[in-house]
Amino acid sequence: MSQELTLFIGTFTTLLAVINPLESLPVFLTLLESQDEQAHRRVAFRSCLYAAIMMFFFLLFGNFVLRIFGVPLSMVRMVGGIILIRIGFNLFLPSPGGSVSGADSRSAQKGGDVAFVPLAMPLMFGPGVLATVIGMSSTVKLSESGINSMGAICAAILTTMFITYLTLAYAERIIGRIGPLGIDAVTRIVGFFVSAMGMGLVFHGLVEALRQYGVVLK
Repeated sequence: MSQELTLFIGTFTTLLAVINPLESLPVFLTLLESQDEQAHRRVAFRSCLYAAIMMFFFLLFGNFVLRIFGVPLSMVRMVGGIILIRIGFNLFLPSPGGSVSGADSRSAQKGGDVAFVPLAMPLMFGPGVLATVIGMSSTVKLSESGINSMGAICAAILTTMFITYLTLAYAERIIGRIGPLGIDAVTRIVGFFVSAMGMGLVFHGLVEALRQYGVVLK
């Protein structure tokens, strides 16, 4: 398996697991209650577009932002891993009432753009996605193979958002098929694997930090 394909699969599965569009279905339908399927597709497209734009921005400029604040990538991996572990536990042991905070719900009810808040942010583009994008971009080096790797990450982002769009656009049909219990089961399984991915990021970030500061030999 080529390096680019491995990077694509790793980025795609991590982003899809962190975003977990199935978990957003009840929230999406609640926000768009009494609206037709065409409105569902329009809002789903805009929210996925907003989230993709933010991902591409931090994919291109995330490392530059880190250099401005003097934050090493090893620390980003560890913090991102801790965030993923926390998200995974929250998915595995979901709290009642959905994922949207009270402030986000009130903002939506006051006529705000629900495609941006809360759908694109924080449901699609949250701390876990930010950590994943910056962490993956840190593996890319400025070379011909680095350009191919960057293309693989971009393809993974587009594929993830396309699947997320389809999930939201056909939310009513999906819930009708698998039901709330099916969504709950999938969410818990995904939460377990998200926690495992986060632990992997913490481990690799810790090893990289120890090597960077000369605690262990390279």
